[in-house]
Amino acid sequence: MMPFEKCPICGGELVEKEVEKLLRGGIHTAVLKVRAEVCLRCGERLYSQETVMRFEEIRAKLERQETAEFQPLGRSFQVV
Repeated sequence: MMPFEKCPICGGELVEKEVEKLLRGGIHTAVLKVRAEVCLRCGERLYSQETVMRFEEIRAKLERQETAEFQPLGRSFQVV
């Protein structure tokens, strides 16, 4: 259960959904699906403390280039 009954930003209704989160660490990027409370009015996402800790662990692995346990999705490019 999330600590908020309503969105702390706009007061809108929160619903639990599965969302995609993009994490960056160093030169690497990871995409993962997680559960979040999402505001139906403004789209704000609220994550559990456990999920945020998981984000931090993944970012640290990306920065250290410890990506062996992650599944490659292809290559990313920056257009200048």
